[in-house]
Amino acid sequence: MATERIITGESASEEEARANWALRPERIDQFVGQRELIERLRIGLEAANGRDEPMDHVLLHGPPGLGKTTLAHVIAQEMGASLVSTSGPALTRGTDLVGALTRLGKHDVLFIDEIHRLPTAVEEFIYPAMEDHRIDVQVDSGMHARTVSIALQPFTLIGATTRAGLLTGPLRSRFGVSHNLRYYEESDLLEILTRSCAMLSIAGFEGEALAMIASRSRGTPRVANRLLRRVRDYAQVRAQGALSVRVVEEALALEGVDALGLDELDRRYLRTIGQTYKGGPVGLEAIAATMGEDSGALEAVVEPFLLQVGFLARTRRGRQLTADGAGHIGVSVASIEVMVETGGEPETATG
Repeated sequence: MATERIITGESASEEEARANWALRPERIDQFVGQRELIERLRIGLEAANGRDEPMDHVLLHGPPGLGKTTLAHVIAQEMGASLVSTSGPALTRGTDLVGALTRLGKHDVLFIDEIHRLPTAVEEFIYPAMEDHRIDVQVDSGMHARTVSIALQPFTLIGATTRAGLLTGPLRSRFGVSHNLRYYEESDLLEILTRSCAMLSIAGFEGEALAMIASRSRGTPRVANRLLRRVRDYAQVRAQGALSVRVVEEALALEGVDALGLDELDRRYLRTIGQTYKGGPVGLEAIAATMGEDSGALEAVVEPFLLQVGFLARTRRGRQLTADGAGHIGVSVASIEVMVETGGEPETATG
């Protein structure tokens, strides 16, 4: 998507990625939120370390910006091991995986981001590595072809994906731990922001000001830290570095982020349905064409949060505003009917 967004969970640039690394926790005791997963990891790590074995392979899935990469580094740190990082698109052939796997030492961690984008040939290549700690490499071809088995050190594979539904069943079944990361509570985001203030040497801040940032962060730590840095810059130039409620309101208004964490693209999406298409239902392709945006990008990065806050409904006939969504942008829709899919005939509910 061509539109730059401050509230997206995706990392905007290499520079921002480096800034985020400075704020990330290094140990499991420092990790905030995702309590069920953290408890499962504590038990798995303690058990694995007690037996001097690698931890079970771990699959982390969920929206971007929730800490999948951070958790991979935390697990490696808790294991006292090194981490080798790569991504699904970077592994185009089975042999591409050989270098990464053979570099692994005992109990090291291999982290594959966007693991749903692994080619089929690479996916089949990794099965014996996950199960038996070996890789089978074919030498020569034709009638002289033979397979050489290379032993690997015991390791842990951590896969991260934003689209778990695209993983094949055989690959998913080989992970001992699979967990969906959920959006964070505001109280957790406030704790993260307080810690980030200490690490960024931000001393003059009000608790209510940080709470306001947390409430507009869409449940995503990466967004919270990005907003904090923008507010810090604004405060430094316009308010002698003090983070007050007024400064946060002014800084985020300048960035176009409203009280619910929606930006101009979100509001334009809602206005397109509410004004141009009278509240819907309307097809996604029609919305995208009207806005001049990519339909896949709208579906992936705009719609999830609007669905989460109850401003949008996906129906069999297309996208439709809810009463709350229409009210947020000040659009009067006389009758909003939401087609609820029940597996049989759609039901009609008036909002």
